[in-house]
Amino acid sequence: MKFDTIIIGGGLSGLVCGIRLSRQGKRCVIISSGQSALHFFSGSYDLLNVLPNGKEVNNPLTEVKDVIKQAPDHPYTKLGLDQFTRLVRDAELFFADINISLYGSGEKNHYRITPMGTLKHTWLTAQGFATSEQAEKLQWKRVSIFNPIGFLDFYPQFIADEFLKLGTESDIHLFNIPDLDHLRYNPSELRSTNIARVLDKNIDKVAAILNEKSAGSDAIIFPACVGLEAGSLLELQKAADKPVLMIPTMPPSIVGIYTQQYLHNYFLKLGGVYMLGDSIKKADIENNRVKRVYSFNHGDIPFTGDDVVLATGSYFSQGLIATPDRVYEPIFNLDVSYADDRQEWYNPKIFEPQGYQRFGVKTDADFKGLLNGRALDNLYVSGAILEGFNPIKEGCGAGVSILSALSVSESILTK
Repeated sequence: MKFDTIIIGGGLSGLVCGIRLSRQGKRCVIISSGQSALHFFSGSYDLLNVLPNGKEVNNPLTEVKDVIKQAPDHPYTKLGLDQFTRLVRDAELFFADINISLYGSGEKNHYRITPMGTLKHTWLTAQGFATSEQAEKLQWKRVSIFNPIGFLDFYPQFIADEFLKLGTESDIHLFNIPDLDHLRYNPSELRSTNIARVLDKNIDKVAAILNEKSAGSDAIIFPACVGLEAGSLLELQKAADKPVLMIPTMPPSIVGIYTQQYLHNYFLKLGGVYMLGDSIKKADIENNRVKRVYSFNHGDIPFTGDDVVLATGSYFSQGLIATPDRVYEPIFNLDVSYADDRQEWYNPKIFEPQGYQRFGVKTDADFKGLLNGRALDNLYVSGAILEGFNPIKEGCGAGVSILSALSVSESILTK
């Protein structure tokens, strides 16, 4: 099977790369073993929230220069200041061009509201989610917080308590509609995805409840368990008397599932081929190039392409495998950076930076994967599998996935 580009991994990085290449006429295949970490998506994309030394970041476009000084192997360091700046703006245009509405700018982080009601820095947030420009104060005097009766993955009282610290009063309302009752026969069925399937079909009933109970409030705070169907969240916002703002729930994530499906379908409309439930088991490398890759489902029938992009993610999706004495990349056996001393892999203080988070595949400045110290001519690496950054502590996981994908696609297109 012949393609221009073979993309291994169907998460955020793989899909962004595939869409960017397909829009420029490249014939691409994405091979994905399963659902991606987008199903844990908070509704916000982080670019850079904290420097490697722990200092909080307000303006990623200017403060990335400190990342370059502090972390020589960081993906942003490999991009460099000029390319980082350009790709941040390209990313914002990319999402706008494919009709994904996001709020925010790389010039200034804003704050997203977490499931516990606290504020965290972020770069871009899906339209309809609750955000704030200030860390010390919210823009509402009073809000009404709603939650379906029995839904345990959303915490209205915690949110109300945190809001009060920021000067916003709250009233809490538990509600029900008859179509939710059948989910309560089994507590495990009352999850965000199942609730969304019900609420999306009963927008008028939900809006009537919100309007009746929220008199005197500036805004309505609602758990992110609506919007699985395209247009349903916008329909709810139009039907309500005041702004309806989502706050993420515990996973699974409705906005994440919707985003995954949207990007997947957009890629298909461009002529891309998406093979879900398959994974690459081996590759033939000749003359420093990947010539063929073989998947489990297709046996001896190889995939061939001018370029290959490895976007298989980190430990979560088994893009990296950790054993008691080493960390390795299982498809191409690319060079991986990790500490020889196991004690450096982790910190017994769970909320401190963990060493293993910075382990990953080594690349050159163009994100070409290294094999025995030498960059392969046509194998690029993008996303969470890369070395040199801590996506959790630095708040840069989505940014690395998106910017590395755009950089790789640009390298392929300008060869």
